[in-house]
Amino acid sequence: MAAAETDRDQPFASCADFMNFSAKDTASCWLQADHLQQDLYHHLSVYVPKVFCLGPSGGSCREEQREEQREELACQLLLLAPLEWLLVGEEPATGFARLQEDKHPSLLCGHVFKVGEPTYSCRECAADSTCVLCMQCFQGSVHKDHRYRMTTSGGGGFCDCGDPEAWKTGPCCQKHTPAVGSRDNEDPVSQLPPDMVSRAYSIFFIMLKYAVDMLTWEQEEQLPAGLEPPDRRDTYYCMLFNDEVHTYEQVIYTLQKAVNCSQKEAVSFATTVDRDGRKSVRYGDFQYCDQAKSVIVRNTSRQSKPLRVQVMHSSVVAHQCFALKALSWLGQIIQYSDGLRRVLCQVGLQKCLEGENSSLVDRLMLNDSKMWKGARNIYHQLLMNSLLMDLKYKKFFAVQFAKKYERLQSDYVTDDHDREFSITDLSVQMFTVPSLARMLMVEENLMTTIIRTFVDHLRHRDPQGRFQFDRYTAQQAFKFGRVQSLIGDLKYILISPPSEWTDPLRLKFVEGFDAFLDLLRCMQGMDPVVRQVGQHIEMEPEWEAAFTLQMKLTHIISMIQEWCSTDEHVLIEAYKKCLSTLSQCHGGLSDGEQPISLSLAGHSVDTFRYQVSQERVSIHLPICRLLAGLHVLLSRTEVASRFPEQLPLGELSPHLLIELPLRCLVLCAQVHAGMWRRNGFSLINQIYYYHNVKCRMEMFDKDVIMLQAGSSMMDPNHFLMIVLSRFELFHIFSSADIRKRYREANKDLVQQNTLIEEMLHLIIMVVGERYVPGVGQVELFDEVRREIIHQLSIRPMAHSELVKALPENGNKETGLEQVIDSVASFKKPGVTGRGLYELRPEWYKHFNLYFHHYTRADQTKAEEAQRKLRRQVGDDKALPPPVPPPLCPLFASLVNLLQCDVLLAIEGTVLQWAVEPGGGGWTESMLQRTLHLVGMALLEEQQQLENSSTEDDIIFNYTSKITRPGEGPSTSGSVLALLESLQNAPHLEVHKDMITWILKMVGNIKTIRERTSSTFSTSANQGWHLEETMRDKDKAERKRKAEMARLRREKIMAQMSEMQKHFINENKELFQQSMEELEASTSAAEHSPPSSELTCSSQVCVGPWRMGRAERRQVVTCILCQEEQEVKGHGRAMVLAAFIQRSTVLSKNRSRSLPNPEHHEPLFMHPDLSLGIHTASCGHIMHATCWQRYFEAVQLKEQRRQQRLRGHTSYDVEKGEFLCPLCECLSNTVIPLLPHTCPPDGSADHPSLEAWLKTTSQQIAVLHFSHRRQSDGVSEGAEPVVPEGFNVNLTPQNPFSSSISEMINTFSMSAYKVGLKVNPNEQDPRVPVLSWSTCAYTIQSIERLLMDENKPLFGSLPCRQDDCLSSLTRYSSACWTSAPLRSVPAHFIRLLSVLVPDPQVEDTPCILSIDMFHLLVYGVLSYSSLHSLDQSGRRSIDSGHLHLLHLITVAHLVQVLLTTTTDELCMDQDSEAPEEELICQLYSTLRKHLGSVLPEVSSGWWQLWSSVKAGVLPFLRTAALFFHYLNSTAPPADLLGKQQQQQQQQQQLELKAVVTRIQALQMHAP
Repeated sequence: MAAAETDRDQPFASCADFMNFSAKDTASCWLQADHLQQDLYHHLSVYVPKVFCLGPSGGSCREEQREEQREELACQLLLLAPLEWLLVGEEPATGFARLQEDKHPSLLCGHVFKVGEPTYSCRECAADSTCVLCMQCFQGSVHKDHRYRMTTSGGGGFCDCGDPEAWKTGPCCQKHTPAVGSRDNEDPVSQLPPDMVSRAYSIFFIMLKYAVDMLTWEQEEQLPAGLEPPDRRDTYYCMLFNDEVHTYEQVIYTLQKAVNCSQKEAVSFATTVDRDGRKSVRYGDFQYCDQAKSVIVRNTSRQSKPLRVQVMHSSVVAHQCFALKALSWLGQIIQYSDGLRRVLCQVGLQKCLEGENSSLVDRLMLNDSKMWKGARNIYHQLLMNSLLMDLKYKKFFAVQFAKKYERLQSDYVTDDHDREFSITDLSVQMFTVPSLARMLMVEENLMTTIIRTFVDHLRHRDPQGRFQFDRYTAQQAFKFGRVQSLIGDLKYILISPPSEWTDPLRLKFVEGFDAFLDLLRCMQGMDPVVRQVGQHIEMEPEWEAAFTLQMKLTHIISMIQEWCSTDEHVLIEAYKKCLSTLSQCHGGLSDGEQPISLSLAGHSVDTFRYQVSQERVSIHLPICRLLAGLHVLLSRTEVASRFPEQLPLGELSPHLLIELPLRCLVLCAQVHAGMWRRNGFSLINQIYYYHNVKCRMEMFDKDVIMLQAGSSMMDPNHFLMIVLSRFELFHIFSSADIRKRYREANKDLVQQNTLIEEMLHLIIMVVGERYVPGVGQVELFDEVRREIIHQLSIRPMAHSELVKALPENGNKETGLEQVIDSVASFKKPGVTGRGLYELRPEWYKHFNLYFHHYTRADQTKAEEAQRKLRRQVGDDKALPPPVPPPLCPLFASLVNLLQCDVLLAIEGTVLQWAVEPGGGGWTESMLQRTLHLVGMALLEEQQQLENSSTEDDIIFNYTSKITRPGEGPSTSGSVLALLESLQNAPHLEVHKDMITWILKMVGNIKTIRERTSSTFSTSANQGWHLEETMRDKDKAERKRKAEMARLRREKIMAQMSEMQKHFINENKELFQQSMEELEASTSAAEHSPPSSELTCSSQVCVGPWRMGRAERRQVVTCILCQEEQEVKGHGRAMVLAAFIQRSTVLSKNRSRSLPNPEHHEPLFMHPDLSLGIHTASCGHIMHATCWQRYFEAVQLKEQRRQQRLRGHTSYDVEKGEFLCPLCECLSNTVIPLLPHTCPPDGSADHPSLEAWLKTTSQQIAVLHFSHRRQSDGVSEGAEPVVPEGFNVNLTPQNPFSSSISEMINTFSMSAYKVGLKVNPNEQDPRVPVLSWSTCAYTIQSIERLLMDENKPLFGSLPCRQDDCLSSLTRYSSACWTSAPLRSVPAHFIRLLSVLVPDPQVEDTPCILSIDMFHLLVYGVLSYSSLHSLDQSGRRSIDSGHLHLLHLITVAHLVQVLLTTTTDELCMDQDSEAPEEELICQLYSTLRKHLGSVLPEVSSGWWQLWSSVKAGVLPFLRTAALFFHYLNSTAPPADLLGKQQQQQQQQQQLELKAVVTRIQALQMHAP
């Protein structure tokens, strides 16, 4: 460090420089100069090195702050003040104030958001989700009364208040509303004096050019011409630059080695580098700094590219520092005047003579990736304050940005800084403005540029030109993650569809659409899979990247379709191009495939052989799905019917349309059937996301729509035969011998059955899913309403659950709020703490069991819920399909699928299998789907009958077809005949109601058809009436059968009872002997020590006769290391994760002020419980050492993470908070686990209350005498009598190991810090009091919770609360062992003085100002320290506990009597219970001692007893809980819940039965 020390005293701006320098005179000289830039550069070359970078960085924080203040002062006086004088031509303060006065209020807010600052977006008026308001503008706008979304900013954006394109209504708040008569188009420069404008142009150009030159300067030792310092010194800086490759630990370790600094200094260096982008880590001569550079490069280049380090001359660093100051100064200056802002914009964008990209802003943008983070932030801020705040120059800047878009994005992709530090992040400020976005799309072809740039960066392709992600290197994966930001830019320019189109816009959009198809072509068929046969796949293939790309493009695809829907010509052109691209992708699809001809039910179709289970198949088909979306738009906008000549509908090949989506759906079916298990989890995950709400809109849903489009354009029989072929099920339904499917050795019957179920479900979806505008005659909100209906059919849901279940659009809206009130009623929050939406009964009829977005689990839950509802209202169990909406004309022929011959053959085959159930060749789910299809067909026919004026209009004739014998080879009768034969089949009882409903529908339809056309509608009503009549008869029949079943059950039970009696009579001697022996053993057990079967009277939990638990090992398992450990006093410490906090939940006086923590005496808790300490736990156990290592790791991780990311977490490590390693429950301390309390000592004496009080008083007197002698050195009076064995100088032996004692102290300090809000102090005598306080308060809160919820006192707590109370109470009984030696006995003396007056104790509080349960807990737990000084072994601690309980209970009774008002004792009751007599005696005794303080009561003793009972019951309940956990005593059955009582009774009966059986076996043994 020699060089550093010698150069530390480099000359800097001295006091003489300040005294002799005049900013005004300097500005006057510059004003007269012929070459202002030359003179200004000379001034900077002299003073900048004197102001900045004068020595090594580092030192204390105070020294760094002092150095920064010196630099700021010198920079302002010597460098910036002359520029301000020159600019305004007068005193800067006066000139800037005048400019501020003349400035018109800006229409744009422009407030730049900081990280974490709240932002507001109106969900009703915002043009898109990126339009936000700051808090001040939001409060002053009309949007505060609308539906709005509140989020936190990531930093960098600004408020959109005042931008009319950002808001549909209310673009301005009250502050930014333009004044009446204001002229928006007036040039603000014209408001400035001409000479000031001239000076501003010169100054802004010189300073901006200076800053740009220095920030883009690449030479490390030389400066630009004119800036070389007069005296150049050999002083250099070793500058370390930030990157996102090396970890914090690597940088800190390297710096310690390279510059020989401490870890604290290295952490400081690394933090500054991460925050500002660079930091000088060494100062000295060149060789000294280069040595550090070599070490840093060598240590960081072993596994990756080395850290960027430069040895830079101090003058270069100084000028770069001032360049940043100059940019910040420019940003401040333009705030004074819009004219100055306009001048700076003109200077920044004016072209120089060198070339096209020579403007100063261009140079900054093109060198963005070369700058460090701090420089980027400052010049980005300047661009936002200048160019983006001036609407005119915002357009010019957007054009320049778009021209260089490809270059800027390429620089960003190769850079390693986050996007928020890149110039490309400003795209959101321009591309989201609709007028700018369309202008750039037309003039700069921006849409095509973005897409082409994105595709060019993803160059890793397979031989077919498709993206290939499975072989990505780490560098390519990193690049893929960064290039995804281009998709965000594409989303920005498409987020607002145009209301008016121009020919250039159409041309450029179609060109961009063509580029987008090229992108989708690279995705079509990517990541294909082949079924693994034989052995499991060895390595899971990469699949996340492809789905990430798919999810990123989901909203883009939807937006492109929305753009197409707004213009007919664009839609037609896009449809043609998409169809052409799909044809190219299908080119050669069937080459090499064997053509086949399929025949079934009298129909034939030519196709080719393809088996999904053997060939390559991909789940990524974006072109097919885009074409499906456009096809729906043709129907929705009626373009197909209005311009049929312009569409290639006649050239469409339906086989081409359905092939790839059908393969994908068959793949999903086979995965569900378990045929692809050897392909691992990657395929399962793909299928999951294929159906997931994030992807299904543009994947699964579009595949179903494409099948609907294809089937509507082809013969339905041909469509179904191709479906059977792709499902590999054609041979099953075409074979004459249906038993052949059972004999195939190479086929799994279960898999085949599952495939049949999936195939039938697919047919249901193709015909029934009509709630898409364009497929069915519905609106968009009908689709959302149907989603909500089916979600609420599963169970009532909260708002958040419904939002997650619905897909979002590009603006993050689901449409939930518009329809939720019409379909659901809101149930206010109850015990669960959240409100739930319940489906209204009138919407039950819209439930569809085979809703296409249900998972299998959802379908099962929904079915159970709906059947339960039907049972409650007395309906049958049938779940018929709902009435579907009518189809649009383009999809009208879809209904023919329901009545085609092939589907009838399939239905007949399944029904025939059900008639002949032998062999297990069918499933109930298969039959259920078939019945659903039959019901759909009947509903379709009924709708046509009801909506047609004459029978000639009806083309759907399903009922006549199902009465004909089946044409399929496997059917022996008509579908209707098979249904009738199944109606009373005993093995189909669960489907009987559905079959009955179908047969009724058939009868109704036949009745309707028999009517004449004149009575068509009347007959329909009669048919429904007939159905109602038949339904009533059916209910009566079911009721009769239920009554018969009840009588039959009663008869069987009577027979069984008679048989039992007969058996007992025949074996009377055996049963008599067994019962006698059982009673004898039970009686013996009742008189034995602790047993699991105890009566209520024997369950004593306090006192010398308390019942302790039998000795048993308490073995627990650590959740971190999974090792078992027995809880012992001298063993390894085990701890329980816990959270301790202040609480006012039980407070009866909210107005009481919080106590002063320094002088607060917590020994006596006031009865109003204004402030307590509550402890909760998740119940998870760890070794103390494991927890300490875990917590240290969390601390270290959070320190680094906060320094690097500064994000918000759910816990604060600085406060000792952490998340439980298992359940991630918030915790801030641990409770040590201690062994159970030892059983009572039977050999000890149990003195009476008087004897105990006498002995305790003697012990207290000895303690008083000993204290006076130690404090004063002398003792007044005679020495008191010392009880036998009592040694005041005895130091009790600690019963716990050092690790347990450490954990006891840890929790004690936690309770102390939280309770008093003070720093830890182990010697504070209040430490054990706070531990007792949290024990008492936690028990009180638990008791109050159980009382409010009407739960039993014992047996109803969750395990975590039970473990928490048990551990907390046992800890509290032992915490005195770590407290100061004499503090706990002193506490007991003060506590007892409340009950038994002690003249030597001062300031004893009134009995009415003490919470008696806290007094009980404190007294019992502190008595242990006094009892530990008694070495006689003759006195039991349990006796002390019992006497304390008696004393404090009486004190609590006195409290109640003293606080009972005479108004409550106004009525008398004719009752003479013994309790009333006792209360009467106690009240009389009190009145005798207190005199007239208590009023005389001659009647109303029953009410007095009721008041006493109500007052003392909570105390007794909490005391029972306390002693139960303190002494580990099992609770009596009377205090357990019903469930626990039943369990105990059942266990007793089982025990008796086992004993009886054993004895019976012994008697019959030979």
